[in-house]
Amino acid sequence: MTRNMPADYQIIFCTCPDKDSAEKIARLLVTDNKAACVNILPGITSIYAWKGQIESAQEHLLLIKAHKDHYQAIEQTLRGHHPYEVPEIIAVSIERGLPEYLHWIDSCHSSK
Repeated sequence: MTRNMPADYQIIFCTCPDKDSAEKIARLLVTDNKAACVNILPGITSIYAWKGQIESAQEHLLLIKAHKDHYQAIEQTLRGHHPYEVPEIIAVSIERGLPEYLHWIDSCHSSK
């Protein structure tokens, strides 16, 4: 049996404007087996340039843990349910991880 390597996994960062939208998206991703786990980090402050202005906002950060094969489905879900015109969707490969945890990520995904 071939074991998956850490590069097969990713964390996707996505900021949300409020707790309700963050929880809605997180539950949708986990319920639909697109992500094994989504952490919601409340109360972050974002400073960013938008349409020629410097903006500041209080946001909630989603840390979405998933197999890299699920990226397109996750992006599609985020685009379809996110309230922002251009949501932050940034995927970072997991370089190392506890093998049992990575195996757990696999066990949470249905093959599609």
